[in-house]
This record gives sequence, C-alpha cells and structure tokens, in this order.
Amino acid sequence: MFDRPLCYEKIKPFIGKPFIKVITGIRRCGKSTMMLLIQQGLIKQGVDPRHIIFINFESLQYGHLRSSRPLYEYVRERMASIEGMAYVFFDEIQLVEDWEDAVNSIMLDFPVDMYLTGSNSKLLSSEISSLLTGRFIHFTMQVLTYSEMLAFREGMSEAREDLLWLYIRRGGFPAIHLSPDFDERSSYMVLNSIFDSIVLRDVVQRYKIRDVELLRRILYFIADTVGSPVSAKRIADYFKSQARRVDMNTVHTYLDALVSSYIITRIQRYDIKGREILKTQEKYYLADSGLQHAVFGYRDRHISGILENIVHNELVSRGYAVYVGKLDALKVDFIAEKAQQKVYVQVAYRLEGEQAVQREFAPLLKIGDSYPKFVVTMDPRFSDTIEGVRHIPLERFLADGQLF
Repeated sequence: MFDRPLCYEKIKPFIGKPFIKVITGIRRCGKSTMMLLIQQGLIKQGVDPRHIIFINFESLQYGHLRSSRPLYEYVRERMASIEGMAYVFFDEIQLVEDWEDAVNSIMLDFPVDMYLTGSNSKLLSSEISSLLTGRFIHFTMQVLTYSEMLAFREGMSEAREDLLWLYIRRGGFPAIHLSPDFDERSSYMVLNSIFDSIVLRDVVQRYKIRDVELLRRILYFIADTVGSPVSAKRIADYFKSQARRVDMNTVHTYLDALVSSYIITRIQRYDIKGREILKTQEKYYLADSGLQHAVFGYRDRHISGILENIVHNELVSRGYAVYVGKLDALKVDFIAEKAQQKVYVQVAYRLEGEQAVQREFAPLLKIGDSYPKFVVTMDPRFSDTIEGVRHIPLERFLADGQLF
C-alpha cells in the first residue's frame, strides 16, 4: 500500500474532530486505500485497533448490513464493548439503503469519528448537505499526481524522462502503476475497464440515461476536444453535421451528469480586466488523461490538450480553484487561486521559433499584477525568463512542490 500525501494532508487536520469526513471521487482513484492509510495513522498514534469499525459494503461479508436499521444495530452492538471514542469507516456507503438515516443516528447517539467514501451514486457534494444533518467536511480525491506516480514506481529502474512520457501516455489511475509488468496495451485494457464501469455504473444507472450511445459520443467529443472551448450548442451542431438531431437540453443534462460523476470538470472563463466570471466558452477537462487514451489510444495530435489536462489536474490537486483567463482578445490557459495566492499558467508543447515564444508569453506579459506567471512546455532547451514570466519544463512543474 502506497502513501497518498496530498490527499492525506488535507484530511489530517480533521482526524478526531467532530466532523463527518466525506471522501468522493472518480471510481478507482484510491478512496478505499485512503481509508486504510487513515486507519494505519490512528494505530500508530496509539488508537486501539478494536476501536476501529471498518465496513466495505462491496463485500458480501457485510451484505446483511446494506440497509439503515441493521447497520445502526451492528454499530450499537460494537459500541457496547468500546470505551470512549470509536473510529467508523464506511466504504461505498451509497450501497446502503437509506444510509443517511444510519449515519445521522450513529453520530447522534455515539462518540464516533466517522469517515465515508462512495463512488458518486449518492455522495455527490450537491446532495450531502441535505442528507447529513450534522457537520461534515467534503474531500474530492483524484487519481495519482505525477509526484505520487514517481513514488508508486520507485525502484522500478526507469529513467525520469521515460516516466514523464509514461504518465502522459497512461495517466494516473493507481491500478496502472502497481505492476512493472503492464505494457501500454495492458494498461489501455485496464483503462477501458475503468471507463466502462464509470460510464455504466456511475452515470447511466444513477441518472437513468436512456440513450447510452449518445452519452458515450458526447464524452468522446469532450475527450477529442480537450483544451478547446465547448458549448452544448457546439456539440448539438456537431451531431447535426453527422445527420443526427440532438436536443440541446439533452446535451446539457448529459454534460451535467458527467461533471457530477467526476468524469469531466467544467472550467469557467474569467475576465481578468473586468474581474468577472463569464458564462460562455467554458472548457472541459478529463479526470485523468488516461481516459482519453481509453477512448482513442494515444494520438500525437492530442498532445497539446493532454498537457493542458495534466497541468489543470495538477493545479486542482494542490488545492487551487482554476479558471480559464480572458484578457481582451488574448487567452490565458489557467488562472489558479487559493487563499491569498494566485498563479497564471500558459501551456504549450514546444516553443519552436520566435513566433511561438511571442504567442505563449504575450498574454502573461500583459497582466499587470505581480503574481507568479509560468509558461509550461515539454521544451527542455528554452530557459529564458522574460520580464518576470518564467519558462518551466513540464517535469519540473509537476515534480517541484515548492515552485508555487
């Protein structure tokens, strides 16, 4: 079992505190492993393992507890032999019928520190506040960052440059990196399995999607246009060009379902000069670039979008709220904000020639504040800083936790 320090450090301040810790995220991103890591930490701190109640509801061992009353009674019986605080971990809680009744009653009646995970079906952030009457903290977990992938593959005798390309070509789902025996073909088979389970189990079932093929094609469209502005109208027009009429409201509904299930993220535009969020020309990014490869395989023509996707996910993993920037007619790939911090990032594959340098640096040079500004590329030869705007190779941007 490998550490997941980025997510663990966010949860750590709330361990032992009177908040329900709710961990959600795309299927197979490592939520169950995070629960085990928290339990390990508690035991190291001196917590008696008998004070830990852990139930994975996907196991038939606990099949009889998949409704609120038996679950409550089980915890009540366990609590009778526990003196003081108990630590309760419910994994895949959405499998329990009326789970919120059991959770609320357990929190009300017993001294517990509670942790919940789920693969979206009933643990989406928009629903939690209405289901849980007590205080809760919501954590969204992601797939492996590049730094976490390096830790996963430590000791596998691979060159650093090869590892960067491996991350670009395969993404960050933990299952891909657990074994050095997976070649690219095997990795894409795993990714296809994850892709199908997410679409069929987390989206189709939850939202009662009638046209599964249309859902897939909308997701394929998003995957094929990562890094480009997308609207429901643009998608509907595309289908119209393919001799298929699609209602824009249906497109909106299916996009919302994909966003709510963490498969894609919707990024709004921010007008830097007007200091306002714009409601048009949004962008969508995938939860993991590996999902794009699950659909199409790796394609060189997607490289710019893949790099944008990776940088976006890295910024989110570091706790930033991310927007697409607009400055007059120019665009800034990302504006990332956190507390009193802000960083501007432009992403490109290469800086080949003066024209490319001007194109990528110009939007950042026009911004009048003193926050950090980076141009991130795969070009290791370009090392200039132009009027405070720094060029950073992608590998360093992803691996250097102190850069910003």
